[in-house]
Amino acid sequence: MMHDQIQQLKLEDVIGDRFGRYSKYVIQDRAIPDVRDGLKPVQRRILFAMYKDGNTFDKNFRKSAKTVGNVIGNYHPHGESSIYDAMVRLGQDWKMREELILIHGNKGSVDGDPAAAMRYTEAKLSKLSGLLLDDINKETVDFINNFDDTEVEPTVLPAKFPNLLVNGTTGISAGYATDIPPHNLGEVIEATLKLIDKPSVSLDELLEIMPGPDFPTGGIIQGKKELKKAYETGKGRVIVRSRLRVEDARGNKQLIIIEEIPFEVNKANLVKKIDEIIFDKKVDGMIEVRDETDREGLRIVIEVRKDANIHAIQSYLLMKTDLQVSYNFNMVAIDERAPKLLGLKAILNAYVAHQKDVVTRRSKYMLNHAEKRMHIIEGLIRALSVLDEVIRIIRESQNKKDAKENLIAAFDFTEAQAEAIVMLQLYRLTNTDIVELETEHSELEYEINQLKEILSNDKKLMSVIKRELKNVKKEFTTARRTDIEDKIESLDVSKEMLIAKEDTVVTLTKEGYVKRTSLRSYNASSPHELGMREGDNPLFIGMSHTLEQLLVFTNYGNYMIIPVHSLEDIRWKDVGQHLSSRFNLKHGEEPIFATTVEKFDKNIRVVMATKHGQVKQTALSRFEATRISRPIVNIKLKNDDEVIGISMSNSDNDTLLFVTEKGLTLKYPVREVSQTGLKSQGVKAINLKADDKLVFGERIPIEGNLVTVSNRGAVKRTNLDIFETGARAQVGSMLYKDIKSKPHRIVAVSVIALGEDTVVEMMSERNTHTLRANEVRLSGKYANGSFVVDEDTFGVITSVHFSII
Repeated sequence: MMHDQIQQLKLEDVIGDRFGRYSKYVIQDRAIPDVRDGLKPVQRRILFAMYKDGNTFDKNFRKSAKTVGNVIGNYHPHGESSIYDAMVRLGQDWKMREELILIHGNKGSVDGDPAAAMRYTEAKLSKLSGLLLDDINKETVDFINNFDDTEVEPTVLPAKFPNLLVNGTTGISAGYATDIPPHNLGEVIEATLKLIDKPSVSLDELLEIMPGPDFPTGGIIQGKKELKKAYETGKGRVIVRSRLRVEDARGNKQLIIIEEIPFEVNKANLVKKIDEIIFDKKVDGMIEVRDETDREGLRIVIEVRKDANIHAIQSYLLMKTDLQVSYNFNMVAIDERAPKLLGLKAILNAYVAHQKDVVTRRSKYMLNHAEKRMHIIEGLIRALSVLDEVIRIIRESQNKKDAKENLIAAFDFTEAQAEAIVMLQLYRLTNTDIVELETEHSELEYEINQLKEILSNDKKLMSVIKRELKNVKKEFTTARRTDIEDKIESLDVSKEMLIAKEDTVVTLTKEGYVKRTSLRSYNASSPHELGMREGDNPLFIGMSHTLEQLLVFTNYGNYMIIPVHSLEDIRWKDVGQHLSSRFNLKHGEEPIFATTVEKFDKNIRVVMATKHGQVKQTALSRFEATRISRPIVNIKLKNDDEVIGISMSNSDNDTLLFVTEKGLTLKYPVREVSQTGLKSQGVKAINLKADDKLVFGERIPIEGNLVTVSNRGAVKRTNLDIFETGARAQVGSMLYKDIKSKPHRIVAVSVIALGEDTVVEMMSERNTHTLRANEVRLSGKYANGSFVVDEDTFGVITSVHFSII
C-alpha cells in the first residue's frame, strides 16, 4: 500500500517548481526591501523585536546578543551572524544616512574591520527608528503568524518617513538585484510633500527639491543627465568621487588632503592601492601616503613634491583607484508583493499610498476607541446624576452580576456602562471628578468629529500626513553632505604630465641586473667602470629618458616592460637590481635582448628566431600592455626550444641572416616572414638537420662583417656581401669547411656594421683571450678562419662576449 503514494514526476518539473518557490522566498522575504518602509524582512524583525522588548531610544542600552536571540527565537530562524551583521549595519554611520540603531562598542569601521562580538556590544533603537514603529499598536499594519505560530509579526512598519530613499539599500536575490542610494531626509520629505500637493508633478520639479543622493560619506556626484535617467527609469550610472584639497607644507612639499571618499569604498584598501602606486613609481612627485583618520573624522594625506604636477597626480589617482567610482542605480523594491524596477515618482507614490492606508487604519482604530470611551463617559455622567438611586440599587443587589442586571433594568444602561458604574471607585464621586468627566466628554466629542472628518475627507487625511512629515523634517533634518555637479569630468592623463622628463643612461647585464644612471654619475666615470658582478657582461647600454620604457626579451619567449622612470637611480659604478626582484622568472630564464621605446610604433616589427629554426615577426604595437607586473609571452615555444635572436625591423626590404651551429647560413628578405600575433609559434626559418641548431638569426645591415667564433678557437670575419639571397626554409650554404675528424662548431656570432669595431672576448673553463675583430683577416666561404688560440692549451671555447668599442 505504501507504493501507492509514490508519484511519477519529471525531474525538470520538480526542480523548476522547487527553485521557483525558493526564488519567490528569496525575492519577497530576504534580499529585496519593501517599497513602503524600505526594510528587508530581517531588518524589520530586528527593529520590531527591539521595540517589543522595550529596547527603545528613551531606555538604557542592552546587550546585542539579547536582541539577536529574540530575533532568532521569535521571528527569524537563521544564523546568528547574519542577523548580527544586519543589526550592526543599521548602526554604522558610514553606511546609513540616518542610523536606525545606536550601538555602544566596536561597530566596525570604514576600513572593513568587523564589529566586536555581539556579547560585547550594546544597542537600542535610535530616536528616528522609533518613527518607523510609531502607531504599530494601533492596527495600522497587518500582522501574520511567525514561523512556529507562537507570535505575530508585522508585514510592514507604519514608517513615518520614506526610509527606502533616506537610507537606500543593496541586495542580491534570485534573478533580481537592487541598489538604491541614500538621500537627504529633509529633501525626500519635501519631495513627498510636493507630490501630495501636486500629484501630476514632473520629475524635473522633484529634482529641483531633491537633486540626487546624499551619501553618509559625502563626496561629489557627477552627471545630472544620468541622475535624471536613473530617477525616471530606476536604472542609471553616475560617478562618485572623493573630495580633494591641496595644502602647502614645510620642506618644499605639498599635501593632497582627502576628507571624503565614495560611498562603500574600503578606506584601508584605498590607502594600500595609493601606497602601491607610490612604491611602483608609476607617478612622479608622490612621496608617501598617510592615513591620519581619528575620532575627528576621515583624513588621508598624500605628500608630494612642490614641483610635482598636482592636477595630473589627482587625475591619475581618480582614474586608477577608488577615489572615484561609478554608482549604478538599480531601484528594485517589493511593491504589492512583487519585485519592480521603480522610478522616483513611483517610489514616492507607493509611500504616500502606504501612509494613507496607515493613517486611515489608525484613525478607524482611534475612532473606535474614542466612541467606546464616549459611551462609558456618557453612562458615568448619567449615573452621577442619579447617584443616590444607583447606590441604593447596588447596595440592595446580591453580587456584581446582580447589580449590573438591576442597573440595566432600572436605567436602561448598556452592559459596558453598567460594568463601568459598578467598578467605579468611591473617590470618583467627588464634584471634581464630575467636571473631569464632562471635560473628557467634550474632548472626546471633538476628537471623534476630527477622526470622522479624516475618514470622510481625503483632503483632511492628506493634511494629517503632511503635518506629520513636516514634524519629522523639522526635528531630524541634517545638512546635505554630497555635492552634485552637472557633467562628468573626463580624466585624461598623459605620461608627460605624471613623470618629469629626465635624461638618463639605462643598462642591463647578461645576468639580468638592470638600472638607470644619472648623466652626472655617468659623465663622472669611465664607460668601462660600469658596476657588474665578476664574470658578468653588459647586454644593453643606451641613452634614454624617463618617459621611455625598457623592453627586455628572454630566452624562454617572454618579454618584460619596465618604465624607465620606475628603475632605481643607481650610480654607474654600482650593481643594479636583478630582474627577479620585479618579475617572477623561471629557472634558467635570462635576458637576451633589450631596447628602449617611447611609443609602440606599429611600423616597427620585432623579429624573433629560435634554436630549433623558427622565425616570426610581430608589430611592436602588439607588445604594448597595461599590466606590466609579470613577464608576457611573445612566442609559443615547443619542447626545449629557446629564443636565440631578437632584432628590430622597420622595412620589408630589411635582410635576415641565419647561422647554424654546423656553419650553415641562409639570407633572405624579412618580407618572407608573415606578421603574426604575440602567441603564435612562427614559421620555419631554415631547414635544419636533426643534430643541428640555430645560433644566430637577426636583421643585418646593408654593409658590414659577420664575425663567428668556433669551439676550436677559430675566429672568422666574413663580408656580408658574399652571402647570396635565398628563400625562407631552405637548407642554406656552408660557411666553414667540413672537417670530419675535428669539425668546427660555431659557439658565437656577431655582426659588425660598417665603421664599427668590436672586441671579442673568448673564454674557456681555464683561460680568457681578447682581440679586436677588425684585426682578423677577411675570409670567404668554406674557409675556417684564423686560429686565435690553441685549443689543446687554451681549452674548448665555452662562451664569447662581443662589445662595441
